[in-house]
Amino acid sequence: MRHIGNILYLSWKELISLWRELLLLLLVLYSFGPGLYIESSGGGDFLSNAHVTFVDDDGSALSRGLRTALFPPYFLEPDVADPDTAERMLDWGETTFVVTIPAGFEADLRAGRHTEVQILIDATKTMQATVGTGYLTRIISDEVTRFLARSDAARLMSIDLVLRRAFNPTGDNVWLSAISGLLDHLTMLTIVLTGAALIREREHGTLEHLMVLPLNAFEIAIAKVLANSAVVFLAFVFGLYVVVKAALDVPFAGSDGLLLFGTLIYLFAAAAIGILLGVIARTMAQFALLIMLVIMPMMILSGGMSPIESQPIWLQPITYMLPSRHYMEMATAIAFRGADLSIVWPKLLAVFVFGSLYLVGSLLFFRRAAAGA
Repeated sequence: MRHIGNILYLSWKELISLWRELLLLLLVLYSFGPGLYIESSGGGDFLSNAHVTFVDDDGSALSRGLRTALFPPYFLEPDVADPDTAERMLDWGETTFVVTIPAGFEADLRAGRHTEVQILIDATKTMQATVGTGYLTRIISDEVTRFLARSDAARLMSIDLVLRRAFNPTGDNVWLSAISGLLDHLTMLTIVLTGAALIREREHGTLEHLMVLPLNAFEIAIAKVLANSAVVFLAFVFGLYVVVKAALDVPFAGSDGLLLFGTLIYLFAAAAIGILLGVIARTMAQFALLIMLVIMPMMILSGGMSPIESQPIWLQPITYMLPSRHYMEMATAIAFRGADLSIVWPKLLAVFVFGSLYLVGSLLFFRRAAAGA
């Protein structure tokens, strides 16, 4: 009972210290609120609401058909302008693409003569320029093919290809971006808050005071894990229900309770990594450098930014040592496939085991860190 009382008291002290750190609290609120929404909503279709301007020197039915083939959410309703106005709009960033259709375009196609469509691109908008060019050329090519064939090009194929998407019928990348964003913010904030709390104790000289009290390293470490994990967990719940489910309208096929339970276990693992980094680092500057070396690989190699299968063969086995990979696989299985505990328990166990190993490693060096060695 004495150990439990010590842990609860130290956890309360940690919460009071964190409450006084206004900037850290604002960072937590922003990360799971507006930051998560902006990151996830921008992580859907790479091309969204692109502005296209047509310079139509032909004025034919085909040229008008090309304009009507562009529609939301990929493109805004195209404008029609003269060449000088279109050039000015491109120079001033008022449009991203200028499509110039030459005079006699439809007549040349009917007669089988060679003709060209010019597309001018504002390449300063890198993502829209790169992806949008492919969209535009494909749409224009399909419309011209359909016009010349007088039917849908797909009907001319001898094989009727039918695609059926499992678990994400519309292919909406926002769904995965939202879950990946939750994981990224969980990882970053838990490690930062926990490790920074330990560094702050050392820089203020209070860590030595704690070590001379009738406390052990386990009690001090667990108190920091509990306090900082509780704050991040509350922010996670807010981000899950208010941002992901309500604002982004991401459907969940599985159990919310199981996902929250898995998140608690992952918070333990991430906080243990934060304690370990806080023990290794001697100053806040060193801790910041260690964070760059740890957090980014955890986020990149978890499978949220790129599939595990797309990573180098030699690197894939190494990712099994990252709790973030197991949590990402567990979260997506619960959210989109409706997986239950009988399916995801190996992932939960792996996260807990790695978290325990990191915590044991940090405790082994805790006394040495407190002594300033």
